[in-house]
Amino acid sequence: MSYFTQTAVKHISSTRLKLLRRRLGKLYGMDRADRLLDRMYQMIGRYGVGVGLSSHSNAGTLSQQDVVLISYADMVQAKGRSSLDVLREFCSQHLKGAVSTVHLLPFYPWTSDDGFSVVDYRQVHSDYGNWKDIENFSKDFQLMFDLVLNHCSSKSPWFKEFVTGVEPGMNYILEGDPQADLSHVVRPRSTPLLTPYQTREGEKMVWTTFSADQVDLDWSCPDLLFEFLDIILFYLSIGCRILRLDAVAFLWKKLGTNCLHLPETHEVIKLIRNFVEVVAPETILLTETNVPHEENVSYFGKGDEAHAVYQFSLPPLLLHGLLRGTSKHLRDWAAHLAPPPKGCYFLNFTASHDGVGVRPLEGILPKDEVLSLAREIEGKGGQVSMRSMPDGSESPYELNVTYYSALSDPKQSELGEARFLCSQALALSLQGIPAVYFHSLCATPNDHEGFSETGRARTLNRKKWQLGDLEGMLGKKNTTGSRVFDWYVTTLRKRASAPAFHPDAPQEILELGDSLFGLIRTSQDSNQSIICLFNFLPEAYPVQDMSLLNEWFPSRKAKDLISGGEINWGADNLVLRPYQPLWLLSH
Repeated sequence: MSYFTQTAVKHISSTRLKLLRRRLGKLYGMDRADRLLDRMYQMIGRYGVGVGLSSHSNAGTLSQQDVVLISYADMVQAKGRSSLDVLREFCSQHLKGAVSTVHLLPFYPWTSDDGFSVVDYRQVHSDYGNWKDIENFSKDFQLMFDLVLNHCSSKSPWFKEFVTGVEPGMNYILEGDPQADLSHVVRPRSTPLLTPYQTREGEKMVWTTFSADQVDLDWSCPDLLFEFLDIILFYLSIGCRILRLDAVAFLWKKLGTNCLHLPETHEVIKLIRNFVEVVAPETILLTETNVPHEENVSYFGKGDEAHAVYQFSLPPLLLHGLLRGTSKHLRDWAAHLAPPPKGCYFLNFTASHDGVGVRPLEGILPKDEVLSLAREIEGKGGQVSMRSMPDGSESPYELNVTYYSALSDPKQSELGEARFLCSQALALSLQGIPAVYFHSLCATPNDHEGFSETGRARTLNRKKWQLGDLEGMLGKKNTTGSRVFDWYVTTLRKRASAPAFHPDAPQEILELGDSLFGLIRTSQDSNQSIICLFNFLPEAYPVQDMSLLNEWFPSRKAKDLISGGEINWGADNLVLRPYQPLWLLSH
């Protein structure tokens, strides 16, 4: 062991060392645990990460100013310029003080799935720019990177080594037995689970959970773990603060199981968490598991696994409620939502680069309601992606549509715009960290032209902007896109000033009937409370029971943080306009 490593180990608590050793032993056998732990020691300080070995943790470093923007690296393009630099410049000019972190979706070389079939995890796609562009971005915003753990591209060096029988890649790819009973395996696709590939040793069947081009990795190989630990250290050295563990629920495979959420998968995440707690404790781990709620929140562990999980039930529940004019299902779900463990957070969002997943509605909405919602989205120009069930049937998995198009009303565009803004204000109100997709900022409609070119349903929600077109749209104040963008940026900046919206600030769901949704957020020092109200109807609707509002606001008036104006109801009941959101400020 080197002098540096010996010095570093002295700064690591014995409890953490025991944790790391135990986790390595659970995954790879106790007989190898000490050797693997020593190998982990040797990594400390690589790329300059972990040199300080600070005892500082990410707990307490988040605030109401923390908002994540979700964007592709080439979301905004300009001829002759690196798209990463164009996006950075756009965000710096328009979004400072509104968002704190930019989630750069996979910017590595890739071959399919718009980035999630990674060829080389240590390179930047030449079409987007280079690592210097990433470093420059990190000077203006905190960054979130994707760590695609389940699979890599069939064109990657690792897979080429598998085909030719060369170390180390020959051990990284997961083979499957076509004679084995794989009927219980849960998947999000209807394509074949195993794909034949010719190798130097003849034809081999390779596990392909997502597509034939996305070959699954074999996490039973400890060398693969250390490959990814090295990648993590490299990302942290470049400026990554949040690591998004993509499709992590499928990571570990074991015959005779459904190969989803296996104990070994949870153990890998906990091991990564313990590792980053040693080398960069300010790092946040976010798991991406688009599954029913109870399965999703299992990735918090006991507060010892992911720091954050996506609130996957929110987008489809909110969409259903606003389209049906009822807050009932959303209210009941939110009222019974158990808070995350201390130091853990929900990432609240309505839209992302993917569609709106409907599996998280299982156990919340009746199946016929889910099918009805899917049909309505198809009627709005969206698509519905299906998944294979164990009995051979297919079931809706994802609604492919922009969130704005899903809530739009072609007959009454102003009403559709109001409904969309109501959805966004509500998501920004909930306890946790808000995440906003780039196309929600701009109220982007379905990209039918892009869909017709690619034939892929998700393209509907993945339009790429030319900088001139985007700036031109934002400069026209009479367009939906410019109005929504201005509202969003202004609202996010106002939200950033309100300690009641701190991620740790508790929330209380109100009982206001089925037409309204309401909650109270109170700052941790109890010096500020905000009553958030939302009308789920296309017509004006009064608050039926005014006792709470009149108790909190004896003068029968309050400041609305969203509009900046004063709401005065006097002796009458407070009436909300169609789809109106209110943030009533109480000191």
